[in-house]
Amino acid sequence: MVQTLKKSWTTFKTIFTGMGVTMRHLLQPSVTLRYPEERDELPSGARSKLFVHIDDCIGCKLCERACPVNCIAIETVQATKDVDLGKTSTGNPKRFWITTFNIDMSKCMYCDMCVPPCPTECISMVPEYEYSEYDRNNLLFQFSELSADKVTEVKEKAEKEQEEKQRKKKEAARKKKAQKADQTSKAKQKNSEG
Repeated sequence: MVQTLKKSWTTFKTIFTGMGVTMRHLLQPSVTLRYPEERDELPSGARSKLFVHIDDCIGCKLCERACPVNCIAIETVQATKDVDLGKTSTGNPKRFWITTFNIDMSKCMYCDMCVPPCPTECISMVPEYEYSEYDRNNLLFQFSELSADKVTEVKEKAEKEQEEKQRKKKEAARKKKAQKADQTSKAKQKNSEG
């Protein structure tokens, strides 16, 4: 009997506590927004959609390496000596063509680990949360501004310069080897004469 009364008291106590909370909120004004006419402003530091200022990207790939789910894909080609790509807004020199800079937001887990490593602060999270799509392929955001023709041209030019560097390196190594062999033969002649 005592046990039944204790259980009954606990039951009524929890019901009245819940009803008290309900009555307090019933008398307060509602905080409901009439979406989409009214939009809630995200707090500062909210994690949302990634955005890249491609003009400030130096192609270091630090954000790609920092991403734990590999949703960032970057391809770069080193600029040739005759091309000056300029500087970023932070004053860093640009040494690479950014041929591909893709972010797959369907894979992104909004961890914000790709933002701090960027030395030029070109990648950031913007307070945008309305980008749902019916097709997952539409969540692949491409930030590179180079056309396919320009990418091909840049790659060919870089390959030619690399081949030229390799040729000069081999030629210098061959000359050095020939000089060493010549010095060795002269030293042997001096030893045989003396």
